Amino acid sequence: MRRSFVEVDVFTETAYFGNPVAVVLDSSGLGDEEMQRLARWTNLSETTFVLPPTDSDADYRVRIFTPVSELPFAGHPTLGTCHAWLEATGSAHKKDTIVQDCASGRVRIRSSEGMLAFAAPPLIRYGPVDGPVVDHVAEILGIDRDEIKDAYWLDNGPGWVGVLLRDAQAVLAIRPGRVDSMVGVAGAHPPGSDVAFEVRAFFPKDGVTVEDPVTGSLNASLAKWLFESGRVESPYVAAQGAMLGRRGRVHVELDPSGTIWVGGGTVTCLDGTVEL
Repeated sequence: MRRSFVEVDVFTETAYFGNPVAVVLDSSGLGDEEMQRLARWTNLSETTFVLPPTDSDADYRVRIFTPVSELPFAGHPTLGTCHAWLEATGSAHKKDTIVQDCASGRVRIRSSEGMLAFAAPPLIRYGPVDGPVVDHVAEILGIDRDEIKDAYWLDNGPGWVGVLLRDAQAVLAIRPGRVDSMVGVAGAHPPGSDVAFEVRAFFPKDGVTVEDPVTGSLNASLAKWLFESGRVESPYVAAQGAMLGRRGRVHVELDPSGTIWVGGGTVTCLDGTVEL
């Protein structure tokens, strides 16, 4: 059966400079194995499958798969899926806030000024990282232990360990070895720069280290840490993907209610069907 299939570039306003996600728009009747098989075949960091909502307050339900497993939540797939759903349903002009139903619960997504932004979900684990873990992170990143200025658990699903380095240049200089966990690295740009922080994200895949082009889940949890520690003011923009030839821009805002919104541009790059 042929099903609508879209690839959306996320956290960019220019196609092929962000992070792509594959979206199957009509996924009713597909089983876990079929979803996992397609996600393995696309070989993107995530492939999503849109289903009718089981939550009466949600607009749609989504399941998110990496090439090897299912995730309860991920950031750029959330925005890319919403972009594809809005284009397919023609609902972009009707609603300012969309509610996504996923394994981690409801996720609110708002459309504003040509960008989509999701409300950062609650963190599963959040707090200081023990010394031995920091030592190990320094080792796998290939840096001296004293280059890490602070480290925090930033787990909102994928399981990120976040580390802060002295500045953006130190982040760009990292040449990691074999990474065996989800590690996010950030460093501040000089005052007056167009972007506040440089971010990189590393994770293991099939025994090798992979760098993610632009990472919504990491930036969402990182924002909570940066705001609460007084390291940044709202709103700010983070850059990610430079070492991969991308120009990802993540727009982050803390609203008066305390909700963190994480957003960026979304562009359709491929629109067709897939046989499933």
